Amino acid sequence: MSGIIKISEAANLGMHALMLMASEPLRPLAVKQAIQTLEVSENHLAKVLQRLVHAGLVTSTRGPKGGFLLSRAPDQITLLDVFEALEGPLTDHTCLLGKPVCSEGCMLGNYVTKATRKFRKQLERTRLSDLAGAIERSDAP
Repeated sequence: MSGIIKISEAANLGMHALMLMASEPLRPLAVKQAIQTLEVSENHLAKVLQRLVHAGLVTSTRGPKGGFLLSRAPDQITLLDVFEALEGPLTDHTCLLGKPVCSEGCMLGNYVTKATRKFRKQLERTRLSDLAGAIERSDAP
């Protein structure tokens, strides 16, 4: 079934991990540290972070002092950037039932399209710097 807003676990993890990075943008975020703070699967988080590296939102460095850093300043990355890097382009939804277009017109009018556009605008205007510090890193390396 299709919905207005669908945020996968990967997009959720990506947003949270980047918020952690934004809280201390000059300190690399280690996967082990992130899994302890976020209480998530190490394998899944590592895969999400690699996808964000490929999207150009973060860089990674190997080694004991390595980890992940934002590739741009936190005020230059929006939640829409993160969402679309992991989910693909956010398109307008027109139907909660997943139909292309109702032949008689939607009983909800253009409500679903308006809601999707509001969600997009909210993601576009929310920068990581707006959310930095919402969650704090664990002290563990």
